[in-house]
Amino acid sequence: MKAFMDKDFLLETETAKKLFHDYAEKTPILDYHCHINPKEIAEDRQFDNITQVWLGGDHYKWRFMRSCGVDEKYITGDASDYEKFCKWAECLGKAIGNPLFHWSHLELQRYFGYTGVLNKNTADEVWNLCNEKLQQPSMSVRNLIKQSNVTLICTTDDPIDSLEWHKKLAADDTFDVKVLPAWRPDKAMNIEKPDYLDYLEKLAAAAGMTEINSFASLKEALKNRMAFFASMGCNVSDHALEYVMYYPASDDELEEIFLKRLNKMVLTKEEELKFKTAFMLFVGKEYHKLDWAMQLHYGCKRDNNTLMFEKLGPDTGYDC
Repeated sequence: MKAFMDKDFLLETETAKKLFHDYAEKTPILDYHCHINPKEIAEDRQFDNITQVWLGGDHYKWRFMRSCGVDEKYITGDASDYEKFCKWAECLGKAIGNPLFHWSHLELQRYFGYTGVLNKNTADEVWNLCNEKLQQPSMSVRNLIKQSNVTLICTTDDPIDSLEWHKKLAADDTFDVKVLPAWRPDKAMNIEKPDYLDYLEKLAAAAGMTEINSFASLKEALKNRMAFFASMGCNVSDHALEYVMYYPASDDELEEIFLKRLNKMVLTKEEELKFKTAFMLFVGKEYHKLDWAMQLHYGCKRDNNTLMFEKLGPDTGYDC
């Protein structure tokens, strides 16, 4: 009988096995888009338990748990880490065929040496095994990265970020994995968001400007921050792009739209898209000058549950 998710999982032909085991498996990973916190890498965090590793910020798992009817208490609420893990284990049996099922079991095999199946009956066994192993020095954040054969990590960073942890990592010669920032300017583009004007104040401060009072001054602030990011080794950008239409507008019209938003007036959908089109054209030209790559998350619908967005904020499992 074939072993559960063995070393040839998904490799159905001899050619596939040869290509993976003789070539791909040993190839170093250049991770140019991830959400690892650079602070955790700089401080080489040691996790207390498997819930912190798996469920601390993984909104894909959160979304699936909600689909299974799990109460929010056990997802982002005040339940204990043990209780949250047990709820995840209970849900996982319903995830067969979903990549979450594969990811979870491959991680249990490769990092914890567990070859069984995680479900509500094995939850205690897996909880104890993982937590005991996580106390070993080999399971710190940096060592997990090294075990994964990762040689480059690009984190996800807002234009206003100080990049202080990237500075510390760049100066630390005890860790030879390159950790670079990636430019994620969604908050500067999302002119329709309620907190947009508050964000402009923070962006102006980060760029050393007294204020951002026009589209032209917004572009200057962004160029200032791009130069700083470039000085820290950044060479990739990253955008969540909800729309796919092209809405051209003149410079005068764009300034009128921006002024309207500064005056706290509601923009039409067309005005919003004209601004976003101009924004993307501007940054695209700047990236070309800097020789940056542009990554696009295309056609995402963000924060589509108003009630839960108001309770939990963005990136909590309500995108689609």
